[in-house]
Order: sequence, then C-alpha cells, then structure tokens
Amino acid sequence: MLSSSSTALKRRLCFLLKLVCFVSSVLIFCEFLIYYVVILQCRWPNVKGGAHTTEKETSASVLKAIILADTHLLGEIKGHWLDKLRREWQMERSFQTALWLLQPDIVFILGDVFDEGKWSSPQAWADDVRRFQKMFRHSVFTELVVIAGNHDIGFHYEMTAYKVNRFEKVFNFTSGKLITRKGINFVLVNSVAMEGDGCAVCRTSEAKLVALSHKLNCSQQKPNHSNKRCSDVEKLPASEPILLQHYPLYRKSDAECTGEDSAPPEQKNIPFKEKYDVLSQEASQKLLWWFQPRLILSGHTHSACEVLHAGKIPEISVPSFSWRNRNNPSFIMGSITPTDFSLQKCFLPFESRVFTIYCAAGALLVILVLAHVQLLTPPFYFAQRLISKHKAV
Repeated sequence: MLSSSSTALKRRLCFLLKLVCFVSSVLIFCEFLIYYVVILQCRWPNVKGGAHTTEKETSASVLKAIILADTHLLGEIKGHWLDKLRREWQMERSFQTALWLLQPDIVFILGDVFDEGKWSSPQAWADDVRRFQKMFRHSVFTELVVIAGNHDIGFHYEMTAYKVNRFEKVFNFTSGKLITRKGINFVLVNSVAMEGDGCAVCRTSEAKLVALSHKLNCSQQKPNHSNKRCSDVEKLPASEPILLQHYPLYRKSDAECTGEDSAPPEQKNIPFKEKYDVLSQEASQKLLWWFQPRLILSGHTHSACEVLHAGKIPEISVPSFSWRNRNNPSFIMGSITPTDFSLQKCFLPFESRVFTIYCAAGALLVILVLAHVQLLTPPFYFAQRLISKHKAV
C-alpha cells in the first residue's frame, strides 16, 4: 500500500516537472529566443564600390547604420504598468539582439522616443530617461543618435525652450547639427521647429540649418571654383548629405505607399494635414533647396512609405518600432558610403504569431492535464476501445 502511494506520488511529481519544463520552454522561446531566430535572417545590404576598389577597402569604408523610429515609451499618465512591461521588454530584447547579431556602427532613432515627453514632469521625465537608457544601452563601439519628435518636446503649440533644452541635454541633439562619419554627412533636423511662424525656437533652428547649408554647398564646389562667399568657410566632406528628421516632407497622403507594413487600406487615402502629419509644403521646399539631400529618413506616421521628391530624392518613412503601434514592427539596415547607399528592412517577430504559439501551447497544456487526471481519454486508448468493441460485435 505504501509502495503504491509512493509510486503515484513520483508519477505526479514527474508529470509536474514535465509541465514546468514545457511551460518554461514556451516562455523562453517566445520571450527570448524568437528574437534571435527572426533577426538572424536579416543581412546587411551590399553597396556598390568603385571599379578599382577591393572588397576589404569597400568593407572598411561602408558605414553600417540601423534606423528606427517611434518607440513611444509609455509615461506615468497614460501608461498601464502591464503595457509598459510588455512593450518595453519586446523593444529591449529586439534592440539588444539586433546589436549583438548585426554589430552596427551607428543607430539613429527618428523621434517620438517617449510617449508623454510633451507632458512629463521633471521626475517623470527622469524616470522615462532612465528606462530608455536601460533598454537602449549599447557598447562604446556603437554610436546612438536620437532625433526630437513631437511627443518628446510637444507639437509646435506645446513646444517650449525648456522642453527642447532638456531633450538636447540628455541626447546631445540640436537642430542643424551635422554628424560626419566615414566621410558621410548626416544633417539632424528638429522638424517640429519648421513651423515657419518665426517663433524663437524656430528662428534659431532655421538659422543653424541655413548656416550648415552654406558650409555643405561650399564644400561640394570644385577646388578650382572661385567663390568669395566660401573663402573663409570650414570645408566639410564633399558627400551629399542625408537628412534625418521626425516629420516626413509634404505629401498628400499615403495613397502611393506600398508594402506589407504600409498604412492599412482604409487609412491610405486620408489627406495629411500640413504641420501635423507632415511638414508644410513651404518647409519641405526649404529643406530640399538648402541641402539637396541624396536621402531623407523620417518617422511619425508609424507606417512605411517610400516617395521621390523632385523626381530624384528618395524619402523613406520608417515604421514604428513598438508593438503597441504595429503587429509587424521593423527597422532599416543601411550600408552607406560617401557616394552611395543601400537599404534593407528587418522585420521583428509578428505579435500575432507569438500569440498563436501561446494559444497552441495553452491548448496542448490543457489536453495533457485533462488526460493525466483521466478526465479526457487519450486518443490511443479511445481508439483501442473502439476496436475491441467492433471485434466483440
């Protein structure tokens, strides 16, 4: 009797251990390993080298950049703790996995880092910054550059010098700032300040952009070109710049946007509002005229889009990096040289697929438990009974 009881207890413990291992395996895969499985499939795009450029020289001159946008870290006002925990874990695991597997030289985040930066008290702001720095930690071999978005400093009517300054202090960001890496010029634009109404922040921002435009234009002139206006100007690499900003340049809507991560069909034909969804036509023309960029990268819409301005200047709208905004977040991988670039999209795990795995695992778990306590007849024994009854007949 005692031996039978002991055997039954061992069976129960063994079954319980199997259940724990099963549940743990599902959790580890869905919350950790799946990011490696998915991101491991992403490859850096190839960029064309010169006719006499060796493969080693080409590799050394190529800047590997990751571009993402609209992380929208939840704040204390609208952010539920469970939503925060889930979304921030997803983004942290995606970012850290991408850094480990892809080893980029530089990462750009195109604004709306925070969801409530425009409302945050000093204490809430400090807490949001602390969480951001934990999630997006990186080694000294990778540079992180962050652009201001409307949720970070407010829409134009909410933007104040205080909000702009605290963002600039944390992220070392100023509108009209030039970052040059491996001979490649990146221009950082505070697109919220491109209102064109002469506000103090707007005037300062535009003045810096005009001054930078002059430097870049002088640097791109041929050495034998005589221009007194450029005689005392600091020379920069002659590479045509890449614009990085939060708002997209003006376009009527997302009607022409294609791809699985473009806007949903019911939203594509909704007209965009200038200075809210996109920059105004005037501000867009200013940026194109000042810089004649070879590429523009923007965020804000949460959906992907690729458009050509003036028939030759491509703009890529980068979709949101947060599962709170999309079922299929992604980031851009760019291989960039002073004269060329190549971009490739890297999708993150689809949340619907993760949910499907959990549902299937949950259903299997229920079946196993019911079968163990004999409330559900295992299929094998059920079939065996049917056969024996058939023979008896």
